[in-house]
Amino acid sequence: MPRSSLAVLAALAATLSLTAVPAEAVTPSRTAAPAQAVTLSPAAAQAVSRGPSCDRPRVETFGPASVTGAIVGAVVHEGKAYVVTRGQKPPVLAEIDLSTRKVVRSVFLPDAPATGEPEGGWATAVSGGKVYVGTYPVPDLYRFDPATGEVAHLGSFGRNGGFIWSLAAAPDGTLYAGTYPDGRVKEYVPATGAVRDFGVLAAGERYVRAVAADAENVYAGLLDKGKLVAINRATGAVKELAQGTAGIGVVADHGDRVLAVSGLTLIDVRKDGTDARHVPLGSGSLDALTVAPDGTVYGTSRPDGAVHRYRTGDSALTKVAEPPSQDDETRRLALVDEHTLAGFAGSGGMWWLDLRTGRSEFTDLIEAGLPTGAERPQSMLLVPGRAVYVGGHFFMDVRDLRTGDKRRFRVPGEPKDLVRRGDKIYAAIYPSGQIISMDLRTDKVRSLGRLGNDQQRPWDIEYDPVTDKLLVASAPLGARLEGALSIVDPDTGQIDSYPGVIPGQSLMSLSLDSRKGIVYLGGDVLGGGGVPPVKTSASVAAFDLRSRTVRWQADPVAGLRTFQDIKVHGGLLYGLYKRDSGTWIALDLATRTVKHQGTLSGYGELTVHRGKVFASTFFGGGNAYELGTEAKHLATGLGDDWYTNPQLHFEPGSWRAWALSGRHLARIDLDPRCPLLTVTPPQG
Repeated sequence: MPRSSLAVLAALAATLSLTAVPAEAVTPSRTAAPAQAVTLSPAAAQAVSRGPSCDRPRVETFGPASVTGAIVGAVVHEGKAYVVTRGQKPPVLAEIDLSTRKVVRSVFLPDAPATGEPEGGWATAVSGGKVYVGTYPVPDLYRFDPATGEVAHLGSFGRNGGFIWSLAAAPDGTLYAGTYPDGRVKEYVPATGAVRDFGVLAAGERYVRAVAADAENVYAGLLDKGKLVAINRATGAVKELAQGTAGIGVVADHGDRVLAVSGLTLIDVRKDGTDARHVPLGSGSLDALTVAPDGTVYGTSRPDGAVHRYRTGDSALTKVAEPPSQDDETRRLALVDEHTLAGFAGSGGMWWLDLRTGRSEFTDLIEAGLPTGAERPQSMLLVPGRAVYVGGHFFMDVRDLRTGDKRRFRVPGEPKDLVRRGDKIYAAIYPSGQIISMDLRTDKVRSLGRLGNDQQRPWDIEYDPVTDKLLVASAPLGARLEGALSIVDPDTGQIDSYPGVIPGQSLMSLSLDSRKGIVYLGGDVLGGGGVPPVKTSASVAAFDLRSRTVRWQADPVAGLRTFQDIKVHGGLLYGLYKRDSGTWIALDLATRTVKHQGTLSGYGELTVHRGKVFASTFFGGGNAYELGTEAKHLATGLGDDWYTNPQLHFEPGSWRAWALSGRHLARIDLDPRCPLLTVTPPQG
């Protein structure tokens, strides 16, 4: 029921048999019409629907949609740990006393007017007693002085949209940064501020995901090309030490050897490139390494988070402890004493492991005093009359529409998309590629399994009520092109996977026609992004769920490479492209020809509601449209604060949609009969 003024409600109640129910407890955070929950009789509902109420307040906000204490960078120095938040603006650098396990100080990393606003810092290192942080999505370098509390912006290593992914200090204090998207290693001398660029390390490389340094060389792990290279610090000469089977995301200095993690393999090689050993890791990988004084190497496995031990010469790793934080990502490992290993969890936690007993303790950093903030949400789902679920980084935020209460619970990753089936919500999780269920009554989380076939980036999930199956569209990571359609049994967890269902392309979206038993698929020629594409145009395909075969495949617009979303409605397939961003089409499914085409502000997500097709898009301040023979602009100023795709979730029988206004949860009246709505997002 759309929100309206008390006078209108009173009139309707008197003339159209209005039945009142207890007041709705979702309280707006800005001035709006008084909040009431009402149940209209059919006659009243029909009367209300005859005409729009465009003059009433059309935007209500309810505070931050997703609150985070997630971290990316972490480093240990003289009894203190320093962690950098993820997703908050501005990011927080927090100092943790390792003896009390409490946050004792926190500072913000300020905006740099010339480059932009950072949202976090993956890269951390200590040099000369000072903490250095490399940020994203502006690749800037900051310095924090623990003695004075001063934060300094030192400079930028690239343009807006870039990352400093990794940072290492050589024994003399010189810093080395691995960057994206130029795939370079850059040297920074703290004493002088001098910067040196070592140039192209491998043709086409975008990510230097990990670096380590000693007195002679810098060791860089290349994510796209899967190479481990050594760069001579004096001459700049580059030497390949090893070729991995997948992208290299972890590198560690190990005496006269270098360790690197390449997919399901640990590479252990001498620093001159000889005696390369490739140690299998089994079904998982490693996301962090640290080396003890006695040469023992400790690592945490992904995706489960267990702790393992390795020594050069071992043919396999030895598991020493169950996951201190189940299914979490480990940002840093550090030995705090001879028998205690500390780990920093990406979800926003820190753990201590007794290496003698295998027992661990976990501390939530928010409970330890880490400042929280609003993050960019991953996904959203409305359970009408009950709750709004917002997926964040390793957490689900839930706003109860009956009481106004808000709660959050942990999930094993980023929920890229959500769908409901009965009393459960199902989420497609990155980066593990697993499918989980969440009980609406208890918040209990259960894993149905992982997609496999290198499908770690699920994009879209839908539920087919005819077959009682979940349908998932996904993409690979790194140097792979082909995605997969996965058909998941929500009761047994059985996953039937169809990799390469669109040859040479990954999948970005799917749209189900359950009456015909067809799921339509939208492709992306770039795949994981680490290898050149073999196609030039993104395809759509019709997959028969009965025969489990592709009926047909078409390339609607030549040269457009990536669909972001597709929806089938009224005999047309509506498609919204990411490349070229904002191009939309309506494809006649009978003739497979484009019937309508236009351009929106950017890419985003499509929604079908009450017989109409809506789009919510990035750029231009964040916009909403109705799509028909052309696009009708419904709202602007929603903000560009979604992490994955902008979304709209309409209340049944209403033009009110749950969405974002900036980073705040909002309910917005998008009645197509009303004039263009301009939204001013709340601050913070």
